[in-house]
Amino acid sequence: MAASTVRDPLRRKEVARTPEEEVRQWFIGVLRDAAGVPEHMMGSEVALRYGAAGKRYRADIVVYGRDAAPVAVVECKRPEVALSAEVLRQALRYDMVLSIGYMLITNGKETRCYKREGDGVVALDRLPPYEELCRR
Repeated sequence: MAASTVRDPLRRKEVARTPEEEVRQWFIGVLRDAAGVPEHMMGSEVALRYGAAGKRYRADIVVYGRDAAPVAVVECKRPEVALSAEVLRQALRYDMVLSIGYMLITNGKETRCYKREGDGVVALDRLPPYEELCRR
């Protein structure tokens, strides 16, 4: 593997090593090892369309339930990017397309987890395990 690339196990290929990509690859490992998400139930750089104009987005990581429906979306940022309200809004836009229950944002130094409840979201104090994500 060249120093300028990193292997993405979800896309099964070498991708450019950027600070954001390093965070994405680290968090794939967190989801797999700490939350118990099977790698085959995750996708990275998932293409989405939003709004009447069909604006295109790419979700960093999408976690799928056993029924293959998306249950969580992860927005990854470079380590120097603060996890601001705008970062959460970006994850919420993905939720509007995917109708998921959980939004996770991380910059590799800090991770915040949110769950949709009614018309709003609530902050969680931990990363939910895969079984909980699947319950929606």
